[in-house]
Amino acid sequence: MAEDDDTAPRFAALWPTVLMRHRLPGAAAANPLLARLIEELDAGTGDMTADYLGGDFLAAEHPAVGWLRDCFNRAVGDYAAHAGIDYELRWTLQAWPNLNRPGDYHNLHNHPHSWLSGTYYVQMPGQATPRRGRSDLNPNAISFFDPRPQANMLAVRGDGQVDPEHRILPEPGELLLWPAFLHHLVHPNLSEEARISVSFNAVLRWSDDYLP
Repeated sequence: MAEDDDTAPRFAALWPTVLMRHRLPGAAAANPLLARLIEELDAGTGDMTADYLGGDFLAAEHPAVGWLRDCFNRAVGDYAAHAGIDYELRWTLQAWPNLNRPGDYHNLHNHPHSWLSGTYYVQMPGQATPRRGRSDLNPNAISFFDPRPQANMLAVRGDGQVDPEHRILPEPGELLLWPAFLHHLVHPNLSEEARISVSFNAVLRWSDDYLP
């Protein structure tokens, strides 16, 4: 069949939900510094992880935080470029640290009033010994859920378009970035070691140039 045959079937991925994964260069040097800083911040507050609006983590005068802020901004720019946005976007970053001890988890949620949301993983515990009686435990993994509630009306095995859950077990030094509307949850930490991460939102500074 000729390559220019216009009778060949063509396919388009409509309304994709794009998830970005990136292992950050420089993470090995930055992560011990970030872990120490976050542990110090956690020691000085009652509920640092839940109080995500209580401060501006990226404003800290700390070299590892400055590195992380630059990485977050670069990641948002890379995401926009991948989306085909060829005009200037202006955004602010809202970030907060998470320190999850044994048993800690995050319920199903999304991030209203934001464009993108992401998490950078500073420290990930090793996988705990599975507990008897349960085969569906996914300690410290993050699960994302299909935002199209009707997509499973005709579920066919092998069709990735109808799998309602996408689960990732991140590694230290990895950054994930996704649309803020996407519902997600974090499975419980079953290790005695803390799970440490920094989550963030990219909030657009509105401009009429954004209108379709």
